[in-house]
Amino acid sequence: MKPYPHKIPLATPTMHEEEMAYIQDAFDRNWIAPLGFNCDGFEHEMNIYLNRGGNGQFHALCLNAGTAALHLAVKLAGVRRGDVVLCSDMTFAATVNPVSYEGGVQVFIDSERETWNMDPRALELAFEKYPDAKVVMLAHLYGTPAKMDEIKEICRRHNAVLIEDAAEALASEYREEKCGTFGKYNVLSFNGNKIITTSGGGMLLCDNEDDRRKALFWATQAREPALWYQHNEIGYNYRMSNVVAGIGRGQLKHLEEHRDRKEVIYRRYEKAFANLPIAMNPYLPDSKPNFWLSCMTVEEDVRVDPMDIIRKLAECNVEARPIWKPMHMQPVFEGFDFITAEKTPINEDIFNRGLCLPSDIKMTEEEQRYVIEIIRSFF
Repeated sequence: MKPYPHKIPLATPTMHEEEMAYIQDAFDRNWIAPLGFNCDGFEHEMNIYLNRGGNGQFHALCLNAGTAALHLAVKLAGVRRGDVVLCSDMTFAATVNPVSYEGGVQVFIDSERETWNMDPRALELAFEKYPDAKVVMLAHLYGTPAKMDEIKEICRRHNAVLIEDAAEALASEYREEKCGTFGKYNVLSFNGNKIITTSGGGMLLCDNEDDRRKALFWATQAREPALWYQHNEIGYNYRMSNVVAGIGRGQLKHLEEHRDRKEVIYRRYEKAFANLPIAMNPYLPDSKPNFWLSCMTVEEDVRVDPMDIIRKLAECNVEARPIWKPMHMQPVFEGFDFITAEKTPINEDIFNRGLCLPSDIKMTEEEQRYVIEIIRSFF
């Protein structure tokens, strides 16, 4: 096939008019420095959105990256040097890297096939092996909710703090409750390819005001309330810009619209591949993913290499990506423990047979048909 006249991307920002109004307000009031009224408004409005599920009050803190929010969550959870943290294995490295920032030790937990997320059975095995583990870090892969009732119950029985990485799962729901509200500490990301973006940025959600206040203290260089610059603890420059937060406020107004358009893309792929040896990324019937990225796996007995599909798409000016390479397979974590409830690790199998498909909400039906035609040609 001839290359498409322009690039069909994996996922890019989709902007609207409201963002510029909030940005202009920051300029007009000369408030472009970190923190400010847009940050306050973004935190308040996100809290209202997440609480539509009736989960109660959360205390939100705007930060300059989802990774910063994860780091502060790890600190708030009390992770110290040598502490074991039970982590999602199938995720982006940003989920688990903050454990290393505090000297903790990651133990990686395999996924189950129904959602591609942390397997509760493997988590139980991990607690049998590491009974002193007091923190679990869970990520919802590609916007698909994990088995949260089971995970939360396991954490409760073992008196473990749950950190929920909902960076990919804003607007997703599990049993009518919003992702980003299940943990003691919850994290959102507004990176450029997320379902809504601030160009870069993140948010920490705490279940009490004291933790939010402590996180803000650390995020603003741990400066003590003195006339001079006094620091009794190590701090960080993790604040979100008032301008960036304005983008987030405008984007938030379109979150559900973005989610619905993502689902349309997923359903087109699902319908087009129904008669092929291809499976779409799965989800539970009582969950509502945000379909951030549509993904597929090739059936085991079919001799089609997903990397060949990715290369062919690239030749045709279409962006696709491999599935996240599991953390236990990463060189930086060589020798770290990995717990699975299966004879053959599920994450390795998904990685070997899967790929992420173009999921940009500005992708036209014609562009998506072009992508589908290329993939169908392999079968």
